[in-house]
Amino acid sequence: MPKALRTDLHKLAATTNALVLALPFGFFAAGYFVSFYFHFLTVAATFLLIVNFFYRHVQKEHTILRNFGVLGQGRYLIESLGPEFRQYWFMGDREERPFNRLERAEVYRKAKNVESVDSFGTLMEYDSNEIKLRHTMFPTREPERKPYRLTLGDVRGVGRAYTLTKPFMVSAMSYGALGSHAIRAIGRGAAEAGIPMNCGEGGYPKYHFMEDADIIFQLGTAKFGVRTEEGDLDEEKLKEIAGNEKVKMLEIKFSQGAKPGKGGMLPKEKISKEIAEMRGIPLGEDAISPPYHKECEDLETTVRFIQRIQKLVDIPVGCKMCIGSLDEFEAFVKECARQETFPDWISVDGGEGGTGAAPKTFLDYMGMPLYPALHGVVQTLKSLGVRDRVKVFAAGKLINAARQSIAFALGADAIYSARGFMLALGCIQSRECGNNTCPVGITTQNPKLQAGLVVEDKAPRVKHYIENTLHDLEEVTVAMGKACPTELTVDDLFIPTGSNLYRMVQEDPSLKKTLENLREKS
Repeated sequence: MPKALRTDLHKLAATTNALVLALPFGFFAAGYFVSFYFHFLTVAATFLLIVNFFYRHVQKEHTILRNFGVLGQGRYLIESLGPEFRQYWFMGDREERPFNRLERAEVYRKAKNVESVDSFGTLMEYDSNEIKLRHTMFPTREPERKPYRLTLGDVRGVGRAYTLTKPFMVSAMSYGALGSHAIRAIGRGAAEAGIPMNCGEGGYPKYHFMEDADIIFQLGTAKFGVRTEEGDLDEEKLKEIAGNEKVKMLEIKFSQGAKPGKGGMLPKEKISKEIAEMRGIPLGEDAISPPYHKECEDLETTVRFIQRIQKLVDIPVGCKMCIGSLDEFEAFVKECARQETFPDWISVDGGEGGTGAAPKTFLDYMGMPLYPALHGVVQTLKSLGVRDRVKVFAAGKLINAARQSIAFALGADAIYSARGFMLALGCIQSRECGNNTCPVGITTQNPKLQAGLVVEDKAPRVKHYIENTLHDLEEVTVAMGKACPTELTVDDLFIPTGSNLYRMVQEDPSLKKTLENLREKS
């Protein structure tokens, strides 16, 4: 049988290298005998010869370039363009990660205030492998619908308790991770839509304060914005920020879904002089936050730290964590009960959550997925009799009403999203967040790239995304026969029997009725 057709790269490279060597002499001869203008090509060919010589005989870092010369550069060119080719030409509508083309298109449409309806039929699987929402024959009537309200801090009698009137919030994104234009556009849109914005762990929220959105101040492990020179908590700075009338809540960050057990990371390429001053960090070095608060050595000192913060400020104080072990979380709640100190809310961040930069191992393999973690947290709080003392927020790819409805059914009281708002600004998922080269000016500190993001143009997109997503959530809630999304329960979900979530429900004695329903439907 004939051999398979293949290219002999070694012969091709040898031919190319010989041609690169011959070209300057050929163009020089043509310039001398034919036309002076060929000398321009002589210059270009000579430059190519020098580059090829450098690749093959000087640099030692890249073996391919030493072996193949300029021809080997084609490999790196193709590799760099690979994501774009796959994204737009070769991948199907449901293949991309973390958000596929269908999911991104839905956000884009909502942000542009374009009707996000589709035709012909679903492109999702309908083979009992995905969680689905159970509708009812009798959708909720208009008079039966209830407005959403959730008050934080009322259980502790906080002086400045805060009430959410919409179940959707902007999750933590700091100045540094995002550029100032993106921060202001999201803040302005959030204010116009009437939802609060978490400022992330980036220190003093200068650009967040420039807009009118209510702010959730996040206290990270490095305590940027409220730290002493030694990295300890500066109580006076904390009280000053918490006393700002725009700051409505304070969130202590223990861990993040995309990198649990690892502190925040801001690459040096993104650290401007202003960011260094705002965070109290040196220029020219990566900013790596500690993986834990130095005050939190064990469960006892962790709860004591929450208590200390609650005594310092007169606003609701909650915490954010990615769940690694539900047994450890149960021990944490028991310690809260022993000290009679509970956070006003717990933000459960799924392992599928986003980040500006994280080691790949942490990004891919650390942290429980949101749905099982959320269900476990809520059931733990219920089993210990303290569910009424702690609200639960959910975060992790909750960019649309379907995902949000599932989270509410599993016990969430409110929803966080970060990447949803980045998509609303026009994020194309180029995944350049940590390189300071974001092509749409969202996650870069490069003034030239940021100039393409016009706050006045993007803020309405954020507002439309919020309003249209909440409209979808209301319609889904009505179709499921509920008056408010917080009334959804596990009974309102079709959960595949082979999923981790199904096994957790099966092991929960308080949900036997749900299990029976699932078996009947399956």
